[in-house]
Amino acid sequence: MNVEDILSNGTLVAKIFYNQPIAPGVHFYVENESTLQVGKQLRLKGEQIKPHRHLSIKMCKEETLKEVLYIEKGSVKINFYNDDWKEINSRVLRPGDMVLLIKGVHGFEMLEETVMVEIKEGPYNPASTQRKV
Repeated sequence: MNVEDILSNGTLVAKIFYNQPIAPGVHFYVENESTLQVGKQLRLKGEQIKPHRHLSIKMCKEETLKEVLYIEKGSVKINFYNDDWKEINSRVLRPGDMVLLIKGVHGFEMLEETVMVEIKEGPYNPASTQRKV
Protein backbone atom coordinates (compact mmCIF):
# COMPACT_ATOMS: atom_id res chain seq x y z
CA MET A 1 0.00 0.00 0.00
CA ASN A 2 1.32 3.39 -0.96
CA VAL A 3 1.05 5.59 2.17
CA GLU A 4 2.13 9.23 2.36
CA ASP A 5 2.58 11.25 5.56
CA ILE A 6 1.69 14.96 5.44
CA LEU A 7 3.75 16.98 7.93
CA SER A 8 3.56 20.54 9.24
CA ASN A 9 6.71 21.69 11.04
CA GLY A 10 7.60 18.05 11.74
CA THR A 11 4.14 17.19 13.12
CA LEU A 12 2.05 14.52 11.40
CA VAL A 13 -1.23 16.15 10.31
CA ALA A 14 -2.54 13.54 7.84
CA LYS A 15 -1.86 10.17 6.24
CA ILE A 16 -2.95 9.45 2.68
CA PHE A 17 -3.59 5.88 1.59
CA TYR A 18 -3.50 5.70 -2.20
CA ASN A 19 -5.55 2.99 -3.91
CA GLN A 20 -3.49 -0.19 -4.26
CA PRO A 21 -4.26 -3.87 -4.75
CA ILE A 22 -4.61 -5.79 -1.51
CA ALA A 23 -3.84 -9.37 -0.54
CA PRO A 24 -6.42 -11.50 1.32
CA GLY A 25 -6.70 -10.77 5.02
CA VAL A 26 -6.75 -7.69 7.23
CA HIS A 27 -4.26 -4.90 6.63
CA PHE A 28 -4.06 -1.84 8.89
CA TYR A 29 -2.17 1.20 7.67
CA VAL A 30 -1.57 2.92 11.01
CA GLU A 31 0.43 2.07 14.11
CA ASN A 32 -1.18 -0.18 16.74
CA GLU A 33 -1.16 2.77 19.17
CA SER A 34 -3.28 5.01 16.92
CA THR A 35 -6.61 5.93 18.49
CA LEU A 36 -8.32 5.59 15.09
CA GLN A 37 -7.45 2.43 13.20
CA VAL A 38 -7.62 2.56 9.39
CA GLY A 39 -7.25 -0.45 7.15
CA LYS A 40 -8.74 -2.66 4.46
CA GLN A 41 -9.96 -6.22 4.41
CA LEU A 42 -10.16 -8.59 1.48
CA ARG A 43 -12.28 -11.58 2.38
CA LEU A 44 -12.59 -14.57 0.07
CA LYS A 45 -15.90 -16.19 -0.86
CA GLY A 46 -16.99 -18.64 1.83
CA GLU A 47 -14.67 -17.16 4.45
CA GLN A 48 -16.31 -16.55 7.81
CA ILE A 49 -15.58 -14.20 10.68
CA LYS A 50 -16.59 -15.93 13.88
CA PRO A 51 -18.97 -14.07 16.21
CA HIS A 52 -17.01 -11.82 18.54
CA ARG A 53 -17.27 -8.68 20.64
CA HIS A 54 -14.92 -5.84 21.31
CA LEU A 55 -13.83 -5.46 24.91
CA SER A 56 -14.06 -2.14 26.72
CA ILE A 57 -10.76 -0.34 27.01
CA LYS A 58 -9.82 2.93 28.63
CA MET A 59 -9.52 5.49 25.83
CA CYS A 60 -7.05 8.33 25.95
CA LYS A 61 -8.34 11.87 25.64
CA GLU A 62 -7.30 13.58 22.40
CA GLU A 63 -7.25 17.33 21.84
CA THR A 64 -8.61 17.09 18.29
CA LEU A 65 -10.91 14.59 16.61
CA LYS A 66 -9.66 12.49 13.73
CA GLU A 67 -11.58 11.71 10.56
CA VAL A 68 -11.21 9.40 7.57
CA LEU A 69 -12.43 10.26 4.08
CA TYR A 70 -12.72 7.52 1.47
CA ILE A 71 -13.16 8.71 -2.12
CA GLU A 72 -15.82 6.52 -3.70
CA LYS A 73 -16.40 8.55 -6.88
CA GLY A 74 -14.93 11.70 -8.45
CA SER A 75 -11.87 13.61 -7.29
CA VAL A 76 -11.10 16.13 -4.59
CA LYS A 77 -8.16 18.41 -3.87
CA ILE A 78 -7.26 18.56 -0.19
CA ASN A 79 -5.40 21.64 0.96
CA PHE A 80 -3.40 21.42 4.19
CA TYR A 81 -2.63 24.52 6.28
CA ASN A 82 -0.48 25.23 9.32
CA ASP A 83 -1.91 26.69 12.53
CA ASP A 84 -1.48 30.20 11.09
CA TRP A 85 -3.83 29.25 8.19
CA LYS A 86 -0.96 29.32 5.67
CA GLU A 87 -1.20 26.60 3.01
CA ILE A 88 1.61 24.07 3.39
CA ASN A 89 0.63 21.31 0.97
CA SER A 90 -2.12 19.89 -1.23
CA ARG A 91 -2.97 16.53 -2.75
CA VAL A 92 -5.55 15.23 -5.21
CA LEU A 93 -7.44 12.08 -4.21
CA ARG A 94 -9.31 9.83 -6.62
CA PRO A 95 -11.62 6.80 -6.28
CA GLY A 96 -10.17 4.22 -3.92
CA ASP A 97 -7.95 6.72 -2.07
CA MET A 98 -8.36 7.46 1.64
CA VAL A 99 -7.03 10.16 3.92
CA LEU A 100 -6.74 10.07 7.72
CA LEU A 101 -6.93 13.67 8.99
CA ILE A 102 -5.12 13.71 12.33
CA LYS A 103 -4.79 17.39 13.28
CA GLY A 104 -4.30 20.80 11.81
CA VAL A 105 -6.31 22.79 9.28
CA HIS A 106 -7.63 21.39 6.01
CA GLY A 107 -9.95 22.44 3.19
CA PHE A 108 -11.39 20.77 0.11
CA GLU A 109 -12.03 21.62 -3.53
CA MET A 110 -14.21 19.24 -5.51
CA LEU A 111 -12.62 18.80 -8.94
CA GLU A 112 -15.72 16.96 -10.18
CA GLU A 113 -18.89 15.55 -8.67
CA THR A 114 -17.54 13.57 -5.75
CA VAL A 115 -18.89 10.97 -3.34
CA MET A 116 -16.89 10.69 -0.11
CA VAL A 117 -17.50 8.34 2.79
CA GLU A 118 -16.64 10.14 6.04
CA ILE A 119 -15.84 8.37 9.28
CA LYS A 120 -14.90 10.38 12.34
CA GLU A 121 -14.81 10.23 16.06
CA GLY A 122 -17.75 11.66 17.94
CA PRO A 123 -19.60 13.19 19.46
CA TYR A 124 -20.01 15.86 16.79
CA ASN A 125 -20.42 19.45 17.95
CA PRO A 126 -20.88 21.85 15.01
CA ALA A 127 -19.89 24.76 17.27
CA SER A 128 -16.45 23.19 17.81
CA THR A 129 -15.42 23.60 14.15
CA GLN A 130 -13.23 26.64 13.62
CA ARG A 131 -13.36 28.29 10.21
CA LYS A 132 -11.27 31.12 8.85
CA VAL A 133 -13.49 33.99 7.74
